[in-house]
Amino acid sequence: MGFPGTWMTESESMVYRVVPKCACSTIGQIMYRSDHGRFFDGDIHDAQDGLHKWGLEHSRGPIEANVTAHRSLVFTCVRNPYGRILSSFFDKICGIQRNGRRYRGNLVPMLIQKYGVEVGDPETGFEFDQIRSFRRFLLFVRDTIRFGKPMDPDIHWSAMSGHVSTLIKGGGRYDMILHVEDFDAGMAQVLERAPLRHPVDLAAMPRFNESEGHGPKRAHPIEAYFDDLSLHLVREVYGRDFELFGYDIDDPSRRAPLREIDLDAVHAKLGA
Repeated sequence: MGFPGTWMTESESMVYRVVPKCACSTIGQIMYRSDHGRFFDGDIHDAQDGLHKWGLEHSRGPIEANVTAHRSLVFTCVRNPYGRILSSFFDKICGIQRNGRRYRGNLVPMLIQKYGVEVGDPETGFEFDQIRSFRRFLLFVRDTIRFGKPMDPDIHWSAMSGHVSTLIKGGGRYDMILHVEDFDAGMAQVLERAPLRHPVDLAAMPRFNESEGHGPKRAHPIEAYFDDLSLHLVREVYGRDFELFGYDIDDPSRRAPLREIDLDAVHAKLGA
């Protein structure tokens, strides 16, 4: 299996397991700056050097050697599943991607045809019934995760616990798991514990949200998107995420976690 989705600074000061839709662009840029004293010019996901990534052939040996020996601080970042799935919908389904096209080619037309999802049009200001469309998208998400139909689940809406588990099953261990909702405090602890080549000023740096401005704005509070059926579907596919990462499964309006993450419990349950 190896360590898919794992990034490491070239200096090996820190190792990060990417969880999509959980501040991964910002974290990648922080890692890059801590080594090189500047941010990467562009989307950090496109960087082919300056940062070790499991997807790059030359990076696999160094990452595997480091993680299996636990030579560096290892961390990841998670997010309230209610906010994460909404973000995936507005970014990946409704938004225009940075290449100027819809995400994954025929995915959106298929959703329109088979699930009745609407996504709006940038020419008309993305006017559509967001709540109705999102709830139909959620049915599709459940079908992909539970049944692998009409396609395998996409990384942007597959469960966070699945992403987090790969590093553990490969023989690695996390030192920290951050909550997006308290990002600055959590990331400050990472930077304090890692031997940095260059300091990073979290308060002064920009946020690297690559999807910002390319799709519709969320028009309603989070809880408005989830009726009884939607709550049931979320429990069905993300129940483990709520349990392991300390979020409130009963109240979509409660963004912040209820408790700290029990690292030992995460390793025990995801390493089995």
